[in-house]
Amino acid sequence: MNGHGEEGQSAFEIGVVVPRRVLKEGGESDDCVEVLVDEFRKAGLIVDRVLGFQEEFLKLAAPLETLGRAAAELQLKKQTHIGLELPFQWDEAEAFVRQPDGALFSWCERFHCYRHIIYGLMNKGDSVLTLKYDSKEFHWEPGESLLQKLELEGVIKEVFPLHDEIKRKQLLRSWALNGWDFTRQPIDEIYSYFGTKIATYFAFLGMYTRWILFPAVFGLMLQLVDLGSMQLLVLPTFFISVIVWAALFFQFWKRKNSALLARWQISCPVGAGPGCKFLEMEWSSLQLQSPVELLKKWGSDKTKEELFQRGEWTGRLMRFRNDAIVILSIICLQLPFELAYAHLYEVIGSDLMKFGLTVIYLFAIQYFNKIGGKISVNLIKYENNESTEYSADSLIYKVFGLYFMQSYIGIFYHALLHRNFLTLRRVLIQRLIVSEVLDNLMENSLPFLKYSYKKYRAIRKKRKRDKGSSVGKTQFNYRVEKEYLKPSYSASVGEELEDGLFDDFLELALQFGMIMMFACAFPPAFLFAALNNIAEIRTDALKLLAMFKRPIPRAAATIGAWLNIFQFLMVMSICTNCILLVCLYDQEGKWKIEPGLAAIIIMEHILLLIKFVFSRIVPEEPAWVRANRMKNATQAQNVYSKQLLRSISGNEKVSAGLEKIK
Repeated sequence: MNGHGEEGQSAFEIGVVVPRRVLKEGGESDDCVEVLVDEFRKAGLIVDRVLGFQEEFLKLAAPLETLGRAAAELQLKKQTHIGLELPFQWDEAEAFVRQPDGALFSWCERFHCYRHIIYGLMNKGDSVLTLKYDSKEFHWEPGESLLQKLELEGVIKEVFPLHDEIKRKQLLRSWALNGWDFTRQPIDEIYSYFGTKIATYFAFLGMYTRWILFPAVFGLMLQLVDLGSMQLLVLPTFFISVIVWAALFFQFWKRKNSALLARWQISCPVGAGPGCKFLEMEWSSLQLQSPVELLKKWGSDKTKEELFQRGEWTGRLMRFRNDAIVILSIICLQLPFELAYAHLYEVIGSDLMKFGLTVIYLFAIQYFNKIGGKISVNLIKYENNESTEYSADSLIYKVFGLYFMQSYIGIFYHALLHRNFLTLRRVLIQRLIVSEVLDNLMENSLPFLKYSYKKYRAIRKKRKRDKGSSVGKTQFNYRVEKEYLKPSYSASVGEELEDGLFDDFLELALQFGMIMMFACAFPPAFLFAALNNIAEIRTDALKLLAMFKRPIPRAAATIGAWLNIFQFLMVMSICTNCILLVCLYDQEGKWKIEPGLAAIIIMEHILLLIKFVFSRIVPEEPAWVRANRMKNATQAQNVYSKQLLRSISGNEKVSAGLEKIK
């Protein structure tokens, strides 16, 4: 056991990839890789060198003391046992609250400490050092990062997180391969291993799957039981119950999210934006300043009020301009294309022609999505976003607009213009069963195929290099090399802003919109969604644990923009289902406001009111979370007040400084 209560040897968590080469005798002293390994060890890291087929792998582990000192240098804020969040100090480590798994630092905190250590290896001397790589020489300037220099020179191919084999196998047994617990998941263990964002996604997916069982059973009963003339009365009842279910689900999800953040010692409330951490950092910096400095800072900020307002409104106008460009592009370019496909699909009689048209359409929309994603990423670069999370949210809104038009406009066409409910149900079944099954197969098979192809190429190159000297089957002996060949968990668009959760959330949002907006047309759709989500939990878990590299942790405290998109789809479903009920009641197409149709319009307004009322009645935070937050805020105020009064009473220069400011 080490000095701070964490047992066992430090696990290797970071891999650095360099080309494999043969060193000449006497060339170790100025070889760049040897210098890098020596610098890693001087920084307190444990280094294990592994020779692969084509590359050499440097596996890095950090003792707790090394991570603790890096966290202190970063001024990493952590919660203390009295409820205050303070900058971490290694000498006072026992004062800080540990993670649910007993560790002092979360995976996200450890990853940031690793990056601080390895990218902080500087040339601290006054002279330029000459480093060699094979026959190439380059200079390491004073104050320059060694790792960044080697990346620019092409010596370091990649730096990536490594799977912890013991924890990975435990999660495989208790989570990915555990088929008995359909929706139960070890969320705390997922958080400890993958970080906040991935754990929040699986918590949302699990809760959504449990809650969807109610409308799934209700919709199945409507499909199996023949109610005769009562069918037209039961459908509005089903529609109302589904909207109430969705409104309650989102409010209780916010409560669950708050509880998870409190359990993981993350102080951002659910309603806070991505700038929460930025504001906390600003407040922590203010706490360290004297009263005179605070007054000077506040005074200077007031004089710059106009500059701040100008920057704020410039950023908002830029976002509005970019959103307008995307919306107009969707209306002018994508909408006619989608309507043309829907119309041709309706009028073509041959099934073979329909199949060929669908194949052409699928290839075309892939091209549209790629172009739209690239345009969205380029537009975001000109926005004045406060953080990367704000930029990621902006990307989500823009790209979802493309997929929204692509996924739903054809269904609206069949439902509203042709009122062809038979075709509508067939399209819904096709999207919910065939498309989702194929998407899951592609989603899980493509990473394996990419890995197999890279593995085949590496083995083939080794055999060519050995020129037939190797006998028998060639295989990889080291897991780190296998992990290096696996694809990264990245998004289909905007890789620099989003990870693979973008595609997982997008799939979930499109499914939610499909089953909600056309609930009256096909009630059993909820059952198909529930079965798909039960399988999705296990396949996504298996994909993360076995098919991809370990994802880079991200500190997003909520599901962000996706929650707004889900709530937007719920409001849209109120409007679309009311229109579907009008079409069912008004089969002659006269659109007269008769008692039945008037009741539907009134019901629409009542449901919108119910959605608003539930968002106010059900609190977003459980009472115990709110009480803890208020207690921590009160303790912080008391401590800072005493500190400020002590500073004022003990410093004779304060009064003189105040007079100067006046």
